[in-house]
Amino acid sequence: MTLPPSPPIPVLRLTDVAALRAQVRAWRAGGEGVALVPTMGALHEGHLSLVRQAQANCRRVVVSIFVNPTQFGPNEDFSRYPRVLDADLALLAAVGADAAFLPDVATMYPPGFSTTVTVAGLTEVLCGPLRPGHFAGVATVVTKLLLQCLPDRAIFGEKDFQQLQVIRRAARDLDIPVAIEGAPTLREPDGLALSSRNRYLSDEERRTAPALHAVLQRVAEAVRGGGATAPALAEGRGLLAAAGFAPVQYLSVNDADTLAPLERVEGPARVLAAACLGRTRLIDNVAV
Repeated sequence: MTLPPSPPIPVLRLTDVAALRAQVRAWRAGGEGVALVPTMGALHEGHLSLVRQAQANCRRVVVSIFVNPTQFGPNEDFSRYPRVLDADLALLAAVGADAAFLPDVATMYPPGFSTTVTVAGLTEVLCGPLRPGHFAGVATVVTKLLLQCLPDRAIFGEKDFQQLQVIRRAARDLDIPVAIEGAPTLREPDGLALSSRNRYLSDEERRTAPALHAVLQRVAEAVRGGGATAPALAEGRGLLAAAGFAPVQYLSVNDADTLAPLERVEGPARVLAAACLGRTRLIDNVAV
């Protein structure tokens, strides 16, 4: 007789820094490597792919869930950002994550908190001018999470490529002893990058959304091998506008390390875009 599968082991819930550090110390005392996957919850298969990448290199995986208020602007979607903790914990149990770090705002920003981490240069292009204070909020909260957990590795998705580069630079500049790893963007079969914000799209907008990735691929092909970027970007903006994206906040070809905009591609680069469908802001990028 075939026995039914065992139910997933519940994820260990940790809500304060002392408990997190004690658990990490216990794992380390047993010779086990630890990875951290920072998230804002509303988990989907893209997040789970980060957990799986972490598990490939470390015996223990901590997933943090914290909707960080300091990275949202005054007119952004902090209040309506999806919060589905029970569903998130069930997904983490199913994929075999070991612990969930669930700090509240008072834990991350106690009374009198007055320190901000800023990264110059990388934050002054692309999303930076459009979202004042966003990357300072990201760099500050991720720096705290890295220091609170002190994992061997931390995994971030390449879909937020500018964010990934900002975090890499902050960890390097501040000598934080954690390896920062990027994970490939996970996509729907039609090319749309997985995102918690995709649930905001109407049915019609969802049908249109894959055009963003298609345009990025078209631009990447046009500039690969040294082609001028300006004509390809002009064509791409027109295609996005014709598809119904408005506004197209940026479509750009940038150096993969410095994020400086490029007139021609002569080394590793990225085509990056941010564009709105209705009330939903989508970002995506592809490598050149």
